[in-house]
Amino acid sequence: MFDPLRSWLEGQGYLVSAEVKYCDLVARSPEKPEEFIVIEMKTRLSLDLLFQAARRKALTEAVYIAVPLRGSKSSLRKGRALQDLLRRLEVGLLVVRFLQRTTRIEVLLHPQPFQPRTARRRRIEILREIDGRYAEFDRGGLPGGAPRLTAWRQRSLRVAQLLLARDEASPAELRQAGAPAQTQQILSKNSYGWFDRIRRGTYRLSPAGTQALSRYQEILPDLEPRVKRDDHTSTPRHGLGRNHQEAP
Repeated sequence: MFDPLRSWLEGQGYLVSAEVKYCDLVARSPEKPEEFIVIEMKTRLSLDLLFQAARRKALTEAVYIAVPLRGSKSSLRKGRALQDLLRRLEVGLLVVRFLQRTTRIEVLLHPQPFQPRTARRRRIEILREIDGRYAEFDRGGLPGGAPRLTAWRQRSLRVAQLLLARDEASPAELRQAGAPAQTQQILSKNSYGWFDRIRRGTYRLSPAGTQALSRYQEILPDLEPRVKRDDHTSTPRHGLGRNHQEAP
């Protein structure tokens, strides 16, 4: 990758040096000799490459990583997530694309000061998800495709549990019996196929719903609205509290 990068930079008027104090490539502009660009090159993306780029930020603001791609249609694996991370690191991204007859340099990202922004909608979704659960049943670190006992699934189970004792019922009747406020949406969406609509506004439990209650029978006693937490706690607003705490 060094040769095509050097040619590309020299074509823009930079003076290029290789392997300078552990930097793969350093480029300087004759007009601003005190400023320089550092480019770290690797044949594939790795944590080591990101570590190197982060360390080079102590030398200059203009730090890039460069990785190769072959062919005109290939793309970086998880490229969008990579660029989001590099934005936070304030590191640029170059692709050296090896084509059949030539090599092309593509600038996917320039290093710029990062302006952190809170994703307000996603933040609200997280808080709603937590507050909407009856209890915490899952263990952290589940595989990506594993079913999770989300707030929606827990509430759907609660509705199914209440329907089990009835031949049929309306959303209003179920809410009176202790079903969640979203009972109407749960029944109409029927996300898991647990309910059968008999007629307008009346539902019964489907065979799939009966099977689900059997599968989750151990947690059914815990599907009750939980007590709201006290707002006045000693937990800090940000962070994890104490720096060191032994796990039970």
